[in-house]
Amino acid sequence: MTPDLLYGTAWKEDATERLVLAALDAGFRGIDTANQRKHYVEAGVGAALARRLDDGTLRRDELFLQTKFTFADGQDHRLPYDPRAPIAEQVAQSFASSLEHLGVDRLDSLLLHGPSRRDGLGPDDHQAWRAMEALADRGLVGHLGISNVTARQVGELTRLARIAPRFVQNRCHASRGWDAEVRAVCAAHGIVYQGFSLLTANREVVAGPAVAAIAARHGRTPAQVVLRFAQQLGILPLTGTRDPLHMRQDLAIGELTLAADERASLA
Repeated sequence: MTPDLLYGTAWKEDATERLVLAALDAGFRGIDTANQRKHYVEAGVGAALARRLDDGTLRRDELFLQTKFTFADGQDHRLPYDPRAPIAEQVAQSFASSLEHLGVDRLDSLLLHGPSRRDGLGPDDHQAWRAMEALADRGLVGHLGISNVTARQVGELTRLARIAPRFVQNRCHASRGWDAEVRAVCAAHGIVYQGFSLLTANREVVAGPAVAAIAARHGRTPAQVVLRFAQQLGILPLTGTRDPLHMRQDLAIGELTLAADERASLA
């Protein structure tokens, strides 16, 4: 079962283990990471998981674990695979490395961490997706998806995929109707849209009068209002907060329901 809120682990470096541990203790059960050392410390995520799995606080079946395969152009020199290998082998090597980092034998979701080109999908994307499907065929991953994509690319992926994408994950900008074009394609194909940077990419909205008025009316924080608005819009939000109080507040947004006119003021 997919949680209705994910904890994002990008850009946390040496604090990754501590912050993931805090997120788990706050109540997060969905964790998003990537095998991309440039922006993630996947092994740090695994160290936090191991602590709570080993002490019996959590069971593996309570967790939703999602990672990503990243092409070499999106990596630095710390690659989790042989860059000279065929794309399919790179995917397999990266995934095996992720399992080792996270200390598990199966993942709930694997995303292609951005297509190989800006416009459309290329041969490398096709090969990567087929390799991801092979992992799903072996029962090593439950769902597949893609991130950092255009509406056209999502449409292309639905046509080429043998195993349909379950998730699309994008940076979500209010100025683009909260990524309305991509969300529309996702809705048409039964794909769950995951939104990240909902707060940091929309600082003016978060600090704006519409959000402030709703927050005051409900006795909530602006961040809670925006994250709950996203959920009610059909978005599965990611939050990467470092503050344990904010973690607990984010997890409490299900208690908040925005009225139609309040949602309209933010749309």
